[in-house]
Amino acid sequence: MSRIYPIILCGGGGTRLWPRSRRVRPKPFLKLLGDRTLFQQTLDRTGSGAGDYAEPLIVAGAAHVDFIEEQASADAHIIVEPAARNTAPAIALAAHRLPADAVMLVCPSDHHIADTREFERGVARAAALAGDEWLVSFGIAPTRPETGYGYIRTGEPAGEGHRVAQFVEKPDAKRAAEFLADGGYVWNGGIFAFKAGRFLDELERHRPEMAHLVKDAAQLGKDDGRVFHPASEPFSRIEGESVDYAVMENTDRAAVVSADMGWSDIGNWDALFEARLNDDSAADENGNLSRGVVDLSGCRGVMVETDGPRVSVVGVSDLVIVVDGDDILVTTREGAQDVGTLPGAKQQ
Repeated sequence: MSRIYPIILCGGGGTRLWPRSRRVRPKPFLKLLGDRTLFQQTLDRTGSGAGDYAEPLIVAGAAHVDFIEEQASADAHIIVEPAARNTAPAIALAAHRLPADAVMLVCPSDHHIADTREFERGVARAAALAGDEWLVSFGIAPTRPETGYGYIRTGEPAGEGHRVAQFVEKPDAKRAAEFLADGGYVWNGGIFAFKAGRFLDELERHRPEMAHLVKDAAQLGKDDGRVFHPASEPFSRIEGESVDYAVMENTDRAAVVSADMGWSDIGNWDALFEARLNDDSAADENGNLSRGVVDLSGCRGVMVETDGPRVSVVGVSDLVIVVDGDDILVTTREGAQDVGTLPGAKQQ
């Protein structure tokens, strides 16, 4: 297998994990699972320059650079986006910093993967397909009729994966149940592999204006040690778009590899609850989890974490309670998806 170039995307505010996740220290840089932050765990999985992996290339906004320099190894390279323009331009910036035949492994900085060995097997399959000029998405074997994720319908076999038959938007509960029963659908994990040159060619084909502006921003940019600053003026004129919409849904060379690797996007408090239940032996006999000074009586399926005040909870089920400084969140697990709409989350 050729060397793989990890591209770590740091973006988003993690508002659905308010009040723990805030602009002053957002979700990727928090120790939500274990002793390493989600960002550090992503670097750990992609080798940090060991074995088949090249040194990571991290794409982030200026507000995240201090966190990255604090938590990454000294040999990591950083691209500072002049403006937030979603994942397609961010990936294109990274592609311009690599040889055309380099296989890029694009990973969000804030996902959790419990089974690293299965992840590595998925990477090997995806890299082989990318070497054959496929643009590869990672599909996650669904475990429930989830309505919070996009789906991929798998098509004909391609190498050790499948062609993508269709990308599907987040479904309602009925369709999600149908997808699960069908067996031919996987969750879209937001992880990708492709050659840098092939990605740029596809971007040029399907989003020519974006491709030209990113190219100008990369060519006019400046290096500052291990930090690269693309030119602001052309980049700020880009209309932001995700890699799924800009490229993956348009190319005729989209493939998917499926991996049952204990994946979670840790997209809200309920997702974090599930990841901790699967990863943490601290749950009590009633499926409760707590961090900090917490007293629970007659509760089931409750997660509480507090950074100071004692929290006492009696006789409730399926709740998440978070105390962070002067802010307190109480939500049902079902309602956790809407935390990001709260005024406190928006004002953080």
